[in-house]
Amino acid sequence: MLPPTSLLPLWSTPLGVHRYAQAGAVNNLLARVLASMRATDPQVDPAAAFYASRDDLLQRVRLPEWDALVRFIVDSLRETVALANQATWPEATPGLQIVLRGIWFQIANQGSQHDVHTHGNCSWSGVYCVQVDADAQRTAHPVLGATNGMTRFYGPHFNHLGGAHMDFGNAYLQSAHIDIAPQPGQLVVFPSWLPHQAMPYAGEADRIIVSFNASVHAASGSDQLHGYSHV
Repeated sequence: MLPPTSLLPLWSTPLGVHRYAQAGAVNNLLARVLASMRATDPQVDPAAAFYASRDDLLQRVRLPEWDALVRFIVDSLRETVALANQATWPEATPGLQIVLRGIWFQIANQGSQHDVHTHGNCSWSGVYCVQVDADAQRTAHPVLGATNGMTRFYGPHFNHLGGAHMDFGNAYLQSAHIDIAPQPGQLVVFPSWLPHQAMPYAGEADRIIVSFNASVHAASGSDQLHGYSHV
């Protein structure tokens, strides 16, 4: 029974933001390794403004520092998923199995961007910032300004802004996106269905990020959320 006067804040969108404590010690090394992989890719122009690797880095990179970053990603994702599902699936959260379906890196500069998209065949995705200009330098760009290199997420009701039904009664629809500034060592975990984009970036340092897709399963390996009895 609802109270006589109530407001239900329905259908929130979970985002997990995590900081990697070892970023200062390993990011410079990771940036050099990833830049070298780009430079030795025979199928790509090394001078191109934007580069995206294949999503098989789990099989291609063999470094203790890389393995530690992957463990951080998995642990952070498990924490975010447990919090997001604790009211719906509390019995399964202690033993969640995280499966990385793909992990890759991107390098951007010269105003390049990654347009609006979603990720398929997974339930969660994430982006870890390896390298980017410092905030003061990044946001001082004369054209791009504060949005320089931002990751922009579009909320579930963003598409309604294109209609002709806006007035003061639904002004809350104006808050339909959020920009998260790139910061080395920051990991953002988000539902794979959430539309997002990497805003245009130009800077002295390349913008280097590591992205991933993941699926989540119960400790038993089952994906069955509800039990059924036979009659």
